[in-house]
Amino acid sequence: MSIIHKKSIVFDYIQIIVGATLVGLAFNIFLLPSRIAAGGVSGISTILYELFGYNPAYVQWLINIPLIILGLLLAGKEFSAKTIVGTFFVPFVIFLTAGIDVSIENPLLSSIYGGIMLGIGLGIVYRGNGSTGGTALIAQLLKKYTGMSSGFSQLIVDGVVVVTSAFVFNFELALYALMSIYVTSKVIDFVQLQTSPTKLVLIITESPDKIQSIIQNEIDRGLTKVQSTGGFSNNEKTMIFCVVEQSEAVYLKKLLQTAEPTSFVIFLNASEILGSGFSKAKVHGLNK
Repeated sequence: MSIIHKKSIVFDYIQIIVGATLVGLAFNIFLLPSRIAAGGVSGISTILYELFGYNPAYVQWLINIPLIILGLLLAGKEFSAKTIVGTFFVPFVIFLTAGIDVSIENPLLSSIYGGIMLGIGLGIVYRGNGSTGGTALIAQLLKKYTGMSSGFSQLIVDGVVVVTSAFVFNFELALYALMSIYVTSKVIDFVQLQTSPTKLVLIITESPDKIQSIIQNEIDRGLTKVQSTGGFSNNEKTMIFCVVEQSEAVYLKKLLQTAEPTSFVIFLNASEILGSGFSKAKVHGLNK
């Protein structure tokens, strides 16, 4: 095993531990005090804490242990040591931070900020190729044996928890739980994809040299040219791909409207940019 590979594995476990810590803190600071059962094992432990006063950390451990065993038997290689670490570390953090009292009385704030912190934590865990186990495994097994999609399987599992919370607490808190689940899902996507305010620009033009000059000299960005044919006119055209920052996109739009108004231009949101030359410092004079 190479040193680089070992460092990568260590970094994955660091991310899982950091993410799991945030997940545990989100539960103790925001979700549990406001009685928001935002799906999953954490939601089940919130309901049982309300009904019987059971310690949420113990409940989550007791639920996760058979799920881990079930996962090892049925999911096989899909279940890794990283998942086990994340699964046990979240209740451990909940146990250690049980005495935290921030006194947030507004359930709306708790659902939003709890969802944000939970999403950041889970996103970091997923970036470390780990998991926090729980009902995600149940959803995975539902998908495997019923043919349902991942999203629909997870929706069913979380939906049962939220509906139950509506009877245990009240309908209003169940709606806040749904809000928290939605916020969490969006933040997870943001963290995993490292979403940034960047735009993919597609330009179909008959004046590629002019467009190239504008992009390179005015915006200082690279581009890719692809030869294409107009579907209506059958004329030879050039399609130009370019990724720019959002502020640069506004400036580029003005330049194109002025200098090349006949070109067909599309601006798309770019979720994640990989490769050198954009997110990292550009190095001029290379690859020429």
